[in-house]
Amino acid sequence: MKQFVLTPAAGKRLIAKAMVKHPAVRGALESGTLVIIAGTTNGYVAEEVLAHVGQSEGFAGRRFFRGITPPPSFATTESGRLPDESEFPGDVVIVRGAWQKGKTIFDVVDDLKEGDAILKGANAVDLSSKRAGLLIGHPKGGTIVAALKAVVGRRVRLIVPVGLEKRISTSLDELAAQLNAPGARGPRFLPIPGEVVTEIEAVSLLTGATAELVAAGGVCGAEGAAWLAVAGDSEQEKSVETLMESVSHEPPFVL
Repeated sequence: MKQFVLTPAAGKRLIAKAMVKHPAVRGALESGTLVIIAGTTNGYVAEEVLAHVGQSEGFAGRRFFRGITPPPSFATTESGRLPDESEFPGDVVIVRGAWQKGKTIFDVVDDLKEGDAILKGANAVDLSSKRAGLLIGHPKGGTIVAALKAVVGRRVRLIVPVGLEKRISTSLDELAAQLNAPGARGPRFLPIPGEVVTEIEAVSLLTGATAELVAAGGVCGAEGAAWLAVAGDSEQEKSVETLMESVSHEPPFVL
């Protein structure tokens, strides 16, 4: 067993690399439609996926989000959106391997079908149940409600890339009952179906080794870091070492 520390930024890059290897993502890229809904983690995912299909030119993850959670000193609207969204590039929609620049989930959701895949980030993840939840700022539910029409109505695959820094211990359903109650203030909350992929699942997808969260936190840029214990055969552990070195110097996300 070997142990590694991943900052949140390094974790996002690790998850992004794993998404390129995910069988459902590969299948959608080859013969269907892949929708990467804008979000900070998905910005890393979009970079890796677009590089994989040789179409990364013109994509910048710096504004690839609708709402964010910045420090209190940073100016955003009540729902976490920037006052100026003129640089928002749209979601990344890839149809049979070709990036449809400027398209969003709203443009293509009615055409999605079984075999297609949607990647959507999250704000909370319950590791014990492998479920994720989202903060909702839009009065009509935003992109996730649009996506669920295809996920529930037409069996489109929903995959949720989410970092371990977003782990919670309370039942997602209990949180939803509290945050969505009449009289409550702030964002609403929606537990969602879908396959959760954290750094733990990313290690397995990329190397075949197993990982476990054993500690967390740090200082000097490692705030929110995850300490993973990874086990596998000698070849898998060597692959993990190479992988972790490749993401270890990922710089923090900046606007």
